[in-house]
Amino acid sequence: MRLKAEQLEATLNKNLAPVYLIASDEPLQLGEAADAVRRAAKKAGFDNREVLTVDAHFEWASLGESADSFSIFADKKIIDLRLPSGKPGAEGSKALTEYCARLPEDTLLLITSGKLDSASLKSKWAQAVDKAGIIIQIWPPSGQDLINWLQNRMANKGLSGDREGLRLLAGRVEGNLLAAAQEIEKLFVLYGPKQLSRHDIESAVADSSRYDVFNLCDVMLAGKTGRILKMLQGLKSEGTAEPLVLWALTRDIRLLISVKTAPYQGFSKDQALRNAHVWENRKGLVLGAEQRLKLTQLNKALLMSAEADRRIKGSSKGSAWDTLTQICLLIGGAEVMAETI
Repeated sequence: MRLKAEQLEATLNKNLAPVYLIASDEPLQLGEAADAVRRAAKKAGFDNREVLTVDAHFEWASLGESADSFSIFADKKIIDLRLPSGKPGAEGSKALTEYCARLPEDTLLLITSGKLDSASLKSKWAQAVDKAGIIIQIWPPSGQDLINWLQNRMANKGLSGDREGLRLLAGRVEGNLLAAAQEIEKLFVLYGPKQLSRHDIESAVADSSRYDVFNLCDVMLAGKTGRILKMLQGLKSEGTAEPLVLWALTRDIRLLISVKTAPYQGFSKDQALRNAHVWENRKGLVLGAEQRLKLTQLNKALLMSAEADRRIKGSSKGSAWDTLTQICLLIGGAEVMAETI
């Protein structure tokens, strides 16, 4: 059966299909739709999950082995199959077709893939999935659909905006939904739940200056301590809101911790990056910082973030900018400097 993305939640609330195929080249929507299936499956008792990533070294026999295996800890299992290319090849097509013909009990197969062309949808394996479960193709929204998507996303945060402001935001993100989600998060951090005017949105999402907070995070991850100090001074002199800087820093600190601890939780670091929807051009920065830093340093940075939050709220004495500087220098690799400020 084929469904539209907006029909997924309602269907999941009724019952679970044994197979889901979610295809899209838009990473945010793809990841969130897959997360919705995982949440519904977990709620239904599918507590065990095995992730299979199809790459040059993948062996399709492992799909059958996973389907035939069982866990002493959980009766129900999710097989999380990642198919980035959307093309399983002859061997994969056979394996998927055979799987759908003999569906294992108490197992849910979730396939996430890149965009599927018309030929792929007519293939034997896709037809088998269509017959056994649910196929959802997600297309990036544009025009009025993008405006509606932004409006709904903002509403989930308690935000709303006028038509002019929404059009401005749509033009700023140019269809990049990851960027759009980031901008909406920024608006929430800056203003909290409220009705936003065009001026509010324009002030927050205006074209990034050379001292943009997200650029600061990239420089911090790259360990360029001299540049860090210059950018922090620029942000401060431009009147950038301290909570926005703190939010951006703690977001990346938590990301580094999740990547650092992924192997202990049964995931690869690459899987942790995908789960966090990290853009391809940031993966090298994140992995480089993760390898350079110890978990104790990252935990220390979180404690410093809590202190910065207290200073911003006035419940602790001292300059929040000083603490933000310490955090940046610590993650940037200048721990001795950070401790002496």
